[in-house]
Amino acid sequence: MALRSAEQIVHKAAWLYYTHGLRQDEVAQRLNISRASVALYLRRAREMGIVTISTSTDLFRDDMMARQLEDAYGLDSVWMVSEEGLAHDAAAEIPTLAANVFLEMVHNGDRVGVAWGRTVYAMADAMSYADRQDVTVVELCGNLGSPYSYRPDQCTMEIARRLNAKGLNCYAPLVLSTEELARQLREEPVIREQLEGVSSCDLALFTVGTLNEDSHVIKCGALSLKEFSDIKRKGGVGVIAGQVITEEGTLLDCDYNRRMISADFDAIRAIPRRLMVVQEDEKFEPLLAALKGRFSTHLVLTSRMAKRLLDHANATQSKDEATRATA
Repeated sequence: MALRSAEQIVHKAAWLYYTHGLRQDEVAQRLNISRASVALYLRRAREMGIVTISTSTDLFRDDMMARQLEDAYGLDSVWMVSEEGLAHDAAAEIPTLAANVFLEMVHNGDRVGVAWGRTVYAMADAMSYADRQDVTVVELCGNLGSPYSYRPDQCTMEIARRLNAKGLNCYAPLVLSTEELARQLREEPVIREQLEGVSSCDLALFTVGTLNEDSHVIKCGALSLKEFSDIKRKGGVGVIAGQVITEEGTLLDCDYNRRMISADFDAIRAIPRRLMVVQEDEKFEPLLAALKGRFSTHLVLTSRMAKRLLDHANATQSKDEATRATA
């Protein structure tokens, strides 16, 4: 149910005061209201029981464009940070919003699969501590040997720590030197068991990576510049759990992917709730590919990115209708 205007201001005040730790005068300045009004709204927030911010994420779903995006791409839920009003920098607000959305989605007894990346690690850093019961956080892909600040094991264990959950790392490299070595390692019982168990997860958390010379997979040494050039020629546009995807969201047929230790795409898509978080504007093409590949059921993004996706969906629909009319 959409929030009424009177409820929106209460949620905004609670979000800024309790989640971001702004002083009441700073909240008043941000929302262009009096300090006395802030105090009133915060008291009302406590009376409504939203001071945990859990229902305040509804504020970011109360937008017609979010509903249109759900319909256009077959998503269950979309949360957007607008370029106006609550956030000075919409992209910077994404990790905090996504962390709160994620906490709402994690239930007691869940098995949660987590990929890696800067956005996921920023989410973990912004996440409140929650005492969930019998939750297991599982790494969706192999690890990086370099001292990289957004390693898969770090993302997994930090999120597990915030949830008071058990963390289960994948004790294998993300990418091997040869295809045969990767195949043999995937057959090792402990690795095979973890990869086969991905489809039994209740919830997945990941982002989609870019594929350019500044990509994480290149900076961390998983993918060489020579391999990158070859992969781009073959049609690679993005990265899911370390693996390269095409513009249609399928696994690219390349040597690099065959040397990966990562969850099978069908196993990831078998997870019933899949939260994808996208922060950067340059991820439009990778995100579009991920949506075509049905990797996401729930999505957190900026309103600017949402508009680009809707424009693309509308243009595609118009083109299809014109083609059918002339057929």
